[in-house]
Amino acid sequence: MGHPYRIREIASQAGLSEATVDRVLHGRGGVRSSTVDEVRRAIADLDRQRAQVRLSGRTFVIDVVMQAPERFSAAVRAAIEAELPLLRPAVFRSRFHFRETGTAADVASVLRRVRARGSAGVLVKAPDTPEVAEQIAELAARGIPVLTLVTDLPASRRLAYIGIDNRAAGATAAYLVRQWLGERPGDVLVTLSRSVFRGEEEREMGFRAAMRAHASAAHAWPPRAIVEIADTEGLDEVMFRLATSALEANPGIRAVYSVGGGNRSIVRAFAELGRSCEVFVAHDLDADNRALLQDGQLSVVLDHDLRVDVRNAFHAILRAHDAVTGPLVPPPSQIQVITPFNLPGSSP
Repeated sequence: MGHPYRIREIASQAGLSEATVDRVLHGRGGVRSSTVDEVRRAIADLDRQRAQVRLSGRTFVIDVVMQAPERFSAAVRAAIEAELPLLRPAVFRSRFHFRETGTAADVASVLRRVRARGSAGVLVKAPDTPEVAEQIAELAARGIPVLTLVTDLPASRRLAYIGIDNRAAGATAAYLVRQWLGERPGDVLVTLSRSVFRGEEEREMGFRAAMRAHASAAHAWPPRAIVEIADTEGLDEVMFRLATSALEANPGIRAVYSVGGGNRSIVRAFAELGRSCEVFVAHDLDADNRALLQDGQLSVVLDHDLRVDVRNAFHAILRAHDAVTGPLVPPPSQIQVITPFNLPGSSP
């Protein structure tokens, strides 16, 4: 029954006398088995509480580096700020480096500055490019753990990926589109913000694979063309222009799988052309998508709890610093299918 605690500590935790604890620890007779169990439980409790003692008074300054539309980065910021008070006795402070547009070199430059200044950990949403991977390797070499959020950089030296299984999310979107359209004809518009974001690419791959598998297994169903829009940055005016062009060139489009956002502009493009969208599947329950779902402009939103993601990221950083125990890599986040009838925070 090895342990680092004094007999007095164990006795206090177990509610037993020091003499009784001493007899248990040294294997002397005259002690009931239930008393031995109480001593074991007390030691286990003290082990768990050691983590709290180690964290007491420690401050972890982390950096959040993201290239994303403001509506998504605002949701991430809100999730982080909601979780921070729940992480005590550890104290986290966050520095945010958000940008809507830019190049991979711009992101690499931010990561370079973070490395020069120092950080307890970095949370990254960035393009999957060699220059970004190089800076992550430099951070890791400096002992700074890096975690990727929502979109992964699997070839980099990141510590872990935090988010959903993006291929499964794309396959889920395909399933919903197929069920919604049924045997009616209709092509699908798939929109991405940037083709260099690995998460978006995986969602698209999962969607296309599931659509192909269904078409080959059910020959009676109508064939569906997939029309792709990419490199919109998720920005409204760019998305409106490209979505309008795609709809004009493809009169058979009756469904949308929006991987990268800009959904108000897609809805606007359908409306201005007098076209009907039979099913619209989007990602992330940000403020825009919540309003569109409530108005009936979106069919469903595939969401995941950003607060759970943030919690997993912070815990991974703590484990990287040996501040807590437990598995280093968290499981993928759960994919939630949100309709107007199960909106979080809405009254029935």
